[in-house]
Amino acid sequence: MLTGGGDCPGLNAVIRAVVRRALPLDLGVVGIRNGWAGLVDGEVEPLTAWSVSGILPRGGTILGSSRRNPFKKQEDLQRLLDNVRRFGLGSLVAIGGEDTLGVAWRLHQEHGLHVVGIPKTIDNDLNGTDYTFGFDTAVGIVTEAIDRLHTTAESHHRTIVVEVMGRHAGWIAVHSGLAGGADAVLIPERPFNVQKVCDLVRRRVERGKYFSIIVVSEGARPDEVGHLVTQDGRIDEFGHERLGGIGELLARRVEEETGIETRAVVLGHVQRGGTPTAFDRVLATRFGVRAVDLVRGAAWGRMVALRGTAIVDCPIEEAVRELKTVDPDLYATAEVFFG
Repeated sequence: MLTGGGDCPGLNAVIRAVVRRALPLDLGVVGIRNGWAGLVDGEVEPLTAWSVSGILPRGGTILGSSRRNPFKKQEDLQRLLDNVRRFGLGSLVAIGGEDTLGVAWRLHQEHGLHVVGIPKTIDNDLNGTDYTFGFDTAVGIVTEAIDRLHTTAESHHRTIVVEVMGRHAGWIAVHSGLAGGADAVLIPERPFNVQKVCDLVRRRVERGKYFSIIVVSEGARPDEVGHLVTQDGRIDEFGHERLGGIGELLARRVEEETGIETRAVVLGHVQRGGTPTAFDRVLATRFGVRAVDLVRGAAWGRMVALRGTAIVDCPIEEAVRELKTVDPDLYATAEVFFG
């Protein structure tokens, strides 16, 4: 079992559930350190009931994580395959988002590894499942931040731009914007016009609303720019640029155009840290138990998923073929409250 990609609340709940379900069935569980990097480097350890005692409410992952892509170098891939044989790993439970599960799918398809997937990402952008664990916690954190920013924005008659995570999908922005009463929500799925945002702020002032809260996903793009705003141009092993800066860019433009003091707040990694909500703990636990059942049934290449209130499974390929973007109807609901 390994956890890959960005950490998120609920990972430890999954690890605990897999171990607690597997051990009474005489299935040994080996934890792989630091995602795919651990399987390449041979960093593994047996997991016991004692190993997972008390970790349910803890954020992060006791196994560690990384963004290592074993398909980037042929020697890494060969070392990974050699270590699977060396440690006698009969199956692999991969817990992660599109990148981690994409690697898992290729290992299953191209090299015959017995793989089961568990979807996790605070971005909620994986297909095949209604929700991923970690998302509910992130939305709660962002909503609380928006609530707090409302009071200072209103007191000082400021516009505040809140930059949240969301590279290709604006699920966090839309849900937290709705829950927190944001005056505009800008997402990657909808390139936005800066002048229209400024006009919205002006109209609020004309109505006696001397403050505004604008929530923007890190992957949102002004239509006049047409590209993602990045921090330093560096690219990770999965080809992702390090995003960040759209909030500051937008805040500067709004202040220049409207003359209203505007500040940017970047919530950053605080969104995926700390204690998971009850919803995420339960969802992660159910995912972990069902994953072990898939292993017992030799359902290789499958991923556990939430559909409605039921835990089901689907091909990993379905989850990674394309990202799940924000439902237009949901965004239309948020638009009702813009301005």
